[in-house]
Amino acid sequence: MSAVLFPRVALVTGASSGIGWETARLLAEQGATVIVHARTVQEGEGAVDRLVAAGASRDQLQMLAADFTRLAEVTVLAGTVTAAFPTLDLLVNNAAIMAPERCTLTEDGNEVSLQVNFLAAHLLARLLRGALTAAAEARGEARIVNVSSALHRTAAMNWNDPHRAKKYTRVAAYAQSQLALTMASRDMAPAGSGITAVSVNPGLCDTALLPLYGRVGAPAAEGAAAVVRLCRPDVRLTNGEYYDGGDIAPSANVVHEERSLRRLAKLADQLVTAQA
Repeated sequence: MSAVLFPRVALVTGASSGIGWETARLLAEQGATVIVHARTVQEGEGAVDRLVAAGASRDQLQMLAADFTRLAEVTVLAGTVTAAFPTLDLLVNNAAIMAPERCTLTEDGNEVSLQVNFLAAHLLARLLRGALTAAAEARGEARIVNVSSALHRTAAMNWNDPHRAKKYTRVAAYAQSQLALTMASRDMAPAGSGITAVSVNPGLCDTALLPLYGRVGAPAAEGAAAVVRLCRPDVRLTNGEYYDGGDIAPSANVVHEERSLRRLAKLADQLVTAQA
């Protein structure tokens, strides 16, 4: 087993299946302590059991459950992580859902895919900044890797109706959530924090999101390998960039528009403000 990531600590959201589970497996294989996030305790315990069966040491794994359709649970998750791990080296924002057929709002008042796929990641990055910065001070750098999609390039932010209540399609809602996540990377790593944040397209993989694309996907392990590569300290990254196939790739133009980035940060803060 390569121990290139020992003794680093990583939080992987949405780690109970698909790319998230495979990412947790590969991070543990490379020596990291992995916080395995799942939506429910049952799903999380099942994921940990499968990781152990796949060769991970149970001592390397800690399971935490939080339903990202409730921002209060995201806040509790962040508090639990920082209490147990004052230094956090890696945050992999992988949790994602398909947008439903009809516009669906969470109890927090947000379109559900926007909240699960983007706002939860935004809130986690903010609440875990202290632990990430502490890790950077101890080891030179901390990283946030946002698992995005090439579909973000087809999207547009609906600034006046971010929940798309007036004109909703599931593909547009999902693509907007991925665009927001990709745009937000740089804001997650403010200057002087010691954090590097990037987004990555893991490729079209055979996961629960595949029906949205309607095509044949590669094994989830291939997508996870692209994610984990960006977690390795021997791989140099450029803050705020979008990666595909291990290299910086073309992103939507808005990803680098200063005015739009400021506007998104303000909007995201407003939508999660009650949970800050």
